[in-house]
Amino acid sequence: MAKKKKAAGEAKAEGDGKLGRKGYDKELERLHVELVKLQKWVVAKGLKVCVVFEGRDGAGKGGTIKAITERVSPRVFRVVALPAPSEREKTQMYIQRYMAHFPAAGEVVIFDRSWYNRAGVERVMGFTPMDKVKKFLGAVPFVERAMVEAGIILVKYWLEVTPEEQTRRLKGRIDDGRKTWKLTSMDLKSYCRWYDYSRARDDMFEATDTDFAPWFVARSDDKKKARLNIISDFLARVPYEEIKEKKVKLPKRQKPGDYEETKHPFKYVEEKY
Repeated sequence: MAKKKKAAGEAKAEGDGKLGRKGYDKELERLHVELVKLQKWVVAKGLKVCVVFEGRDGAGKGGTIKAITERVSPRVFRVVALPAPSEREKTQMYIQRYMAHFPAAGEVVIFDRSWYNRAGVERVMGFTPMDKVKKFLGAVPFVERAMVEAGIILVKYWLEVTPEEQTRRLKGRIDDGRKTWKLTSMDLKSYCRWYDYSRARDDMFEATDTDFAPWFVARSDDKKKARLNIISDFLARVPYEEIKEKKVKLPKRQKPGDYEETKHPFKYVEEKY
């Protein structure tokens, strides 16, 4: 019997169902090329794109955002990860500090956590009383409808991780010197409140999963698959076409003429490697 052909763009999985590094890298490279095409189209057509990433601690938001942005221009793809509000910002309308970062024409703005903090961490950790949380959830659809009607392409992703995988990832941050900065006291407090976060997520979806600004859920226990699935989905949600350009050819360098190499005593970086 003839073997079934692998579909175009389908990365090869290993025997245990996990995605191999080689297959992941190959598919990610293909998707990066498409993201560059999308970037050129966004700039040429003046599109305004806003992407929201939400999920529990350790769900993989940062890694996914990095996978999206590592081969595109930071002048077009802007990542917004706001710190706790300042004293002045606390006196403003809640969503005001986020609106300042909404995309202009020719921009893709990615929120690594967003205005939905009020529905999540602020609610669960008791930073905001429930009456304000409910008012926020009631108001969000009106704000997001206004965004969409203003021409913003709004895409919202929730990364869903299991309790077991979250535990494994957070434990991994404790002993890895490259990741200790990711583990905060707030993460530890949040970790204890899994079901409080589940209730908050459920209420958030109930109030804000609308026809004009729906939530898209990505299972993220397998980081590699989650990243590829989200990038592929994102490419399908922003209409774009490839802009044909002339093939670039490097021009000839000028001849040295009367230039002579300087005798300046450069201070070179020590070559330890």
